[in-house]
Amino acid sequence: MPEWLVLALAMAAACAVVLVITVLRHRRVGDGDDPSETPDVIEYITMMIGVVYAIVLGLAIAGVWEARGAAQDHVRAEAQALHEISERVRVYPDDVRDRIRADVDAYVSHVVTTEWDAMAGSGQLTARGTALLERVRHDVTDYQPATDFQAQAYQPLLDQVAAADNARGERADSTAATMPGVVWFGLITGGIVTIGMVFALQIRRTPRELVLAGLFSALIAFLLFLIWDFDAPYGRGIPATAEPFHALFPGLGK
Repeated sequence: MPEWLVLALAMAAACAVVLVITVLRHRRVGDGDDPSETPDVIEYITMMIGVVYAIVLGLAIAGVWEARGAAQDHVRAEAQALHEISERVRVYPDDVRDRIRADVDAYVSHVVTTEWDAMAGSGQLTARGTALLERVRHDVTDYQPATDFQAQAYQPLLDQVAAADNARGERADSTAATMPGVVWFGLITGGIVTIGMVFALQIRRTPRELVLAGLFSALIAFLLFLIWDFDAPYGRGIPATAEPFHALFPGLGK
């Protein structure tokens, strides 16, 4: 099901629930009920609940957006480190240079195709990707520099391999959901309580109040959907992309 359809259904369902409850509640209220007699303390509590919940929603949105940005940074760091390896091995003999570049290209091709789909689907990296990166590491570490010039390039190459491996590990950590289950429980429960407090104000069935109640519930549904959409940095919404790999290794994984 497309995500835009999920969002539309969630917002429509939130509006429908609020409007149906309002209409049913209004039918059960007697003629002597006066909506203007809502105690001031209820209005104050409703206001404070709304403010606290708005702060929580804002922090949650900021958290998942920051996690998405961090995931993209990990991809960029990994691609840059691999690009540096391909460029710096130019001082090595032709056969060594070509072998290292071929293994780097094989790893990048695997990442932007097979492994990227695996991250989006199952939230895990592939064993094949790990093996290909290990092959690159062995290519670099097993070579014995024959000249001083090659020796000067050897340690920086090891540093770039370590940087790529570290970025890959951070990318693996970023595939998991950002929000733990207890936070989702709080967000959903808070949304129900916040919308439920609308009825404590003795909302009536006037068109203006019904529209406002519907829009308020739809807004909360939209914000919760937004958090859920950003909660998978590589899978939903506006995910982190493999663009850094495509930019530094054009033609691979097409």
